[in-house]
Amino acid sequence: MNKTESPKSSASGAGMHIDPVIDPAIAAELQGRYVQEFATLWQQMLTAQVPPLADRRFSNPAWRSSSLHAFNAAAYLLNAKFLAAMADAMHVPPKTKQKIRFAVEQMVNAMSPANFLFSNPEAQQKIIETNGESLSAGLKHLFEDIQKGRISQSDETAFEVGRNVAITEGAVVFENELFQLLQYSPLTPTVYERPLLLVPPCINKYYILDLQPHNSFVRYAVEQGYTVFLISWRNADASIANATWDDYIETGVLKAVEVVQAISAQEKINVLGFCVGGTLLTNALALACARGDKPAASLTLLTTFIDFSDTGMLDVYIDEEKVKEVEQAIGHGGLMKGLDFNAAFSSLRSNELIWNYVTSHYLKGENPEPFDMLYWNADCTNLPGPMYCWYLRNTYLENNLKQCGKFKLAGKKIDFGKIDVPAFIYASRDDHIVPWTSAYASINILNHKKPQQNHFVLGASGHIAGVINPPDKHKRHYWIKDKPATKNDADALTWLADATEVAGSWWPAWIDFLAQHAGKKIKASRELGNAKFKVIEPAPGRYVKAKAS
Repeated sequence: MNKTESPKSSASGAGMHIDPVIDPAIAAELQGRYVQEFATLWQQMLTAQVPPLADRRFSNPAWRSSSLHAFNAAAYLLNAKFLAAMADAMHVPPKTKQKIRFAVEQMVNAMSPANFLFSNPEAQQKIIETNGESLSAGLKHLFEDIQKGRISQSDETAFEVGRNVAITEGAVVFENELFQLLQYSPLTPTVYERPLLLVPPCINKYYILDLQPHNSFVRYAVEQGYTVFLISWRNADASIANATWDDYIETGVLKAVEVVQAISAQEKINVLGFCVGGTLLTNALALACARGDKPAASLTLLTTFIDFSDTGMLDVYIDEEKVKEVEQAIGHGGLMKGLDFNAAFSSLRSNELIWNYVTSHYLKGENPEPFDMLYWNADCTNLPGPMYCWYLRNTYLENNLKQCGKFKLAGKKIDFGKIDVPAFIYASRDDHIVPWTSAYASINILNHKKPQQNHFVLGASGHIAGVINPPDKHKRHYWIKDKPATKNDADALTWLADATEVAGSWWPAWIDFLAQHAGKKIKASRELGNAKFKVIEPAPGRYVKAKAS
């Protein structure tokens, strides 16, 4: 906590004045309200009244089966409310307050009476109803997860990469130490002459874009007549533990661009980056521009940071001390473990991604449900330490990417404004990893010559579910404007106020954008690769199947 100290010197040795972290008047008001509400709650318990429990964790009738259970849950919610209010009332810098709020939230979520067998009437009732089988099953699930080193969120036996996820037909047509390049087989008699290269995040497996046929982004693009290539990043091991950010740009993205150009015989290609893949892709295009090369016909960014001014909840993990600690540990070689990534991201929504499964799988003995997105989420990946440390310091900590003309890659000064291609920028409104307003900021960073070519679309839901929203499901909605977003819409909320809400998936709007930059239709080739870049193995390839150690 930030306490302002004013030393007072005297011959006898003076005390030290410390400004209060919480205004005494506000603290007294909070205390008075708490005592009053707790007294009301206590009176309800003594008279066997059931207090209202406006929280889905306590929605089961078992929590209202006795005044003791209801009081326990209501007292917890009351304490949680006032702990959060105390955190909000602290006079500390914004970043410190954010960390305090996060720490309080983690503690409060962990201490819910729903998370403990002795205080969870649902779990107790189920033990009786099943003659103890639920307890036995719960212990089994717990021991299995201890062996895995993580909490299971889905039935992982229901899926297998290459069997029922990541099954769009194609082949590996190039590989090096960092990635395999997949080319997908055409599903239409004719295709657009300009191909599409997808750059997924390297902190996850690529197949979030190719789950099952009904929700595969890759298959959808192929069905619309595009020749689709995709980078399958290697799950980092000791052999690439010294790889750098520059390596991922040069040997990764730019090499993939070169191969796609060669196979398609097209100088210009359409490119798409998702999350960290989008950050890598824009870095690669900016470096290409600095070298006088402009390989992209259009750019699509999905939930991507370029401006890291506001990184949302992830900011609680980033400060100079933590970054230095990571740099000392793996900055000169080593691996950033995928399990650590998963734990950090899950903590951002701990009730949904941690405690929900503790209560259902361990306390109530319920079997995990099969869910392809959660299966993918658990299939974590490692990153090379030097690459990860560069990314952490230059983006989340120092926000260097937006320093046009000062930021360097491979010895070249980088200016993202020189990426003068039409851009389709997508964000998810409830994204807790890339706040949509931060994704919108890319509008004012890219393509300074023709900012009117930049289009922004805002989808409903979160970081993953908002992106993976196939049209056939007729789910959710998105916001869009008839006119492209420009610098006149510098404020994201101003843009939203003028945007139109449209029911359904944003994918068709993206396809309409892409078609404008895809060239003419040509006869689809049934051969993948070419004479120089021959088929190595069928999709999904070996790299995506490697498990993080």
